[in-house]
Parts: sequence; structure tokens; C-alpha cells
Amino acid sequence: MDRSIGLQNLRPGETAVVESLNSSGALRRRLLDMGLVEGTRVECLGLSPAGDPRAFLIRGAMLAIRSGDCRDIIVNKV
Repeated sequence: MDRSIGLQNLRPGETAVVESLNSSGALRRRLLDMGLVEGTRVECLGLSPAGDPRAFLIRGAMLAIRSGDCRDIIVNKV
């Protein structure tokens, strides 16, 4: 069963593992530098009041990622 979704579909409290990054260029490099590599566990901590950006726990750090950028991060729910 394929459980692949875009990172923007995680709800607060849900956890997933990074499957792939579909972005390119500087954005891809920045996401990789933040630790979003294949196999990384990601937990959605919450949304801003307007719903964008979203807060995630990644490798022990809380990071805010815009919803548009989350669409390029493919994850599998745990």
C-alpha cells in the first residue's frame, strides 16, 4: 500500500519519513542542508494561524516551511 503524500498533508501530531524531494536548484540545496534527506523522520508540530507556514520537528530542530515548498517534499506516513 502506497502511503506517499506531500508534506503539506501532515496534520499536527502526525509523523512521516521523507521519501524524496521533487524540488531543484537553491530550494533543493536548502532543504537538504536543513536535513530533509531520504529516510529522515518528520513530525508536524502545527500551523500558523493563517495555515502557512507549517512547523515541523526535523532532526531535533523546529523548522517552519511554507506550504508551497512542502508540496515538493514527498513523505510516507508512519
